Amino acid sequence: MSTRFFEQQTKARRNTAWLVAMFVIATSCIVIVTFFAVTYFANVSLRPKRFDLSSVDSVSIHHFLANPKATRFGYGAAIFATAMILGGTAYKVISLRHGGGRGVAESVGGRRVVPDSAELSERRLLNIVEEMAIASGTPVPPVYLLEEPGINAFAAGYSSSDAVIGVTRGALNHFDREQLQGVIAHEFSHILNGDMRMNIRMIGILHGILLLALIGRLLFRLFLYGGNGQSRSSDSRNSTGLYIVVIALVLIVIGSIGSLFGGMIKAAVSRQREYLADASAVQFTRNPDGIAGALKKIGGYASHGRLQHPNAAVASHMYFAQGIFEGLSGLMATHPPLPKRIRAIDPNWNGKFARLEQPGPMPKPMPEYKREALQAASGLAASGLAASGLAGTTAVKAAPSDHAPLQVVASAVDSVGTHEKYHRVYAADLLDELDPRVRGAAREPYSARALVFAILLDQDPSVRKDQITALSARIEPALVKLTLELATAIETLPDKAYLPVVDLSLPALSAMSKPQYSAFMNSFVELARADSKITIFEWTLAQVLMRHLRPRFEQVRSPIPHYYGLQRLGTEISMLLSILARVGHPTAQGVQSAFDVGARRIGGSLTLQPREKHSLSNLETAVKKLQKLTVQLRGKIVDGCAAVVCADGTVEVREAELLRGIADLLDCPVPPLIEQIEP
Repeated sequence: MSTRFFEQQTKARRNTAWLVAMFVIATSCIVIVTFFAVTYFANVSLRPKRFDLSSVDSVSIHHFLANPKATRFGYGAAIFATAMILGGTAYKVISLRHGGGRGVAESVGGRRVVPDSAELSERRLLNIVEEMAIASGTPVPPVYLLEEPGINAFAAGYSSSDAVIGVTRGALNHFDREQLQGVIAHEFSHILNGDMRMNIRMIGILHGILLLALIGRLLFRLFLYGGNGQSRSSDSRNSTGLYIVVIALVLIVIGSIGSLFGGMIKAAVSRQREYLADASAVQFTRNPDGIAGALKKIGGYASHGRLQHPNAAVASHMYFAQGIFEGLSGLMATHPPLPKRIRAIDPNWNGKFARLEQPGPMPKPMPEYKREALQAASGLAASGLAASGLAGTTAVKAAPSDHAPLQVVASAVDSVGTHEKYHRVYAADLLDELDPRVRGAAREPYSARALVFAILLDQDPSVRKDQITALSARIEPALVKLTLELATAIETLPDKAYLPVVDLSLPALSAMSKPQYSAFMNSFVELARADSKITIFEWTLAQVLMRHLRPRFEQVRSPIPHYYGLQRLGTEISMLLSILARVGHPTAQGVQSAFDVGARRIGGSLTLQPREKHSLSNLETAVKKLQKLTVQLRGKIVDGCAAVVCADGTVEVREAELLRGIADLLDCPVPPLIEQIEP
């Protein structure tokens, strides 16, 4: 079993634990300093003579410890500081959990790029994100554009289900397609390796320890710009103002401890992950010049990757390049220096950045008649080269249309969380081959709903009639009509395209309003219920869709590992393997043999479940429990499922896509199961 994905996920969890430990240390330091500072000033102010800051150094240690009234002030301030830190952290963590990546993107001024955008640069960006997502086996994330001149990008979210990609206007204007591919591949590495979840948790955890400094600044501004207090005497106003200033300065000084810890934590956690993401981007694109060229352009641009939004510092550790000024020393920098990152990719770089001032003009869209003529000419040229034997080596080996390569499927777990250039080429070709009606429908919220309904329609006319009746009772006639129109396109859809189409429709579906989502969900459930013969493949598609769509509209908690061994989940594992064994294995002997192969691969005491226990509700219960396994054990389950699918020596494309769907439900994204030909 390839361990890279699982090792990175484990490392991300360890970093999260380390982050929590650092938070506890930082909080303790702030609370202790708060106690001593308040107690010290309380001792001074409670002395018989008039309060004078010059007398601070005259307070003895004995008096400091012996004055119960002063220590009560200190304890009260320490409790207040603790409550503010914990409360601020809890508030931010909860708000981010609900908003996910979208909340982060909007907090730094991002606007959603609509899937049917007419702007050429935005369309290019969306196409690249779609290719990368399908190639890596993850849902297509919504894309946000930051109207910033700085060249930067980020990925944010708790998981692939609520992830978003953010890109600045400067990046769109300055990067060519290869450079933009390198940057987006870098961000997908953060999604797959678990960095993104850790980064968004860091925002919530650090918010609390930065809160005291924020309160101090607010109090200072209140003193400077507050009311005149006409009803009070001049002495009273001066005394109150002095106390406000002292409290504000104390909070700012104490809060600076939190700022120092916050910066150090961000820097320590983030730097090494950037090198890993750069290397992953090179592996994904097989084009080091793409991401290296992007970094060189950032270095040569006057404002580099700097962002101007007031909240830019909150997500500084998430950006592709340094997004804010982190001091001259670089101690607090969340990213490695650009020259080091470039030389890690391009050792022969001469160390000079080309001066980059203003972006060149974006190319205008090619007229349709020219594009069609060019495509036709390209097709003729390609066929001529093939006939002459000069076409060269293709990146992907074409397998029979109804079968998947056995060895690739058998070792599916080795490709979890990985992505190669040939996967991206495959994804680009698959998108080009899609029926234009399907691809167009997947990109618009209204028609995307009809597309999902069309996927769930049964081929049996009587069952389909019941489904349409149930659908007509809940949605408008125009949407029902569109569903039937798209059903004709879905009927010609190859098995390999179903899961990518579901992933492709997610950005558009996530743009629905809350009432539209509620209506969609009700219709979806009724449509599934009306189909009394729903297959496990159709069920898996529906579960994948709901898994990634629900977090956009509902408060859905990510599964937390509760099981660190397989001993207590024998029934659930047996249920999953038993149902899979009966897919593609018609005889009782074949079912038992396939189950045994998978059971041996996983290990433990597993028993083939009788057919009468097979139900989609039991399967759903089993999968939900298996989602609470540690990531390494979930990978073991995927490996066992692959063994079951391959047990008879042949794998249909639908079986391979079913395996990918189940792996997705277990949060182990598998790229398209295709075979590569070495050049």
